[in-house]
Amino acid sequence: MAVTLQDLTTMAQADLDDLFRRSPIGEIPNGDAQGTAIVAPGTDLELPILVFARWLAWQGKVFYRAQGYLLNKVGPLGVHLIKARVYVAPSWFDSQPAIILDYSQTSLVAHKVRDEIREVSPGTFLGIVYYGTLKTINFVLQFNN
Repeated sequence: MAVTLQDLTTMAQADLDDLFRRSPIGEIPNGDAQGTAIVAPGTDLELPILVFARWLAWQGKVFYRAQGYLLNKVGPLGVHLIKARVYVAPSWFDSQPAIILDYSQTSLVAHKVRDEIREVSPGTFLGIVYYGTLKTINFVLQFNN
């Protein structure tokens, strides 16, 4: 069964964690992905934070698979900034393979950030954001290619 963006943004945190745990790693993506932050799922804060994150701050990522990196799309114009290395390694969440988006060596502003993603439906990836070793929020990446 395909998992949709609406499914993901309405799941409780425990369900998101379970889905991430059960999902295959998928192939390292390539190209442009629309991003949606999932913050405080199931609470009154979720919608206002999503609107802010989507339109004013973060809009997604552009992956360059052959070169092993990505750039985030930031701000209302989706400017390509904040680089991360992309590779496969064990997840901090469950020690199983995940696609790692590692900012530690490529970004001054995000050097403490590490994202992990897995493919939950064709072209749709669920991500976890770590700040240091603290698990913070989830996000969704959707590819149209």
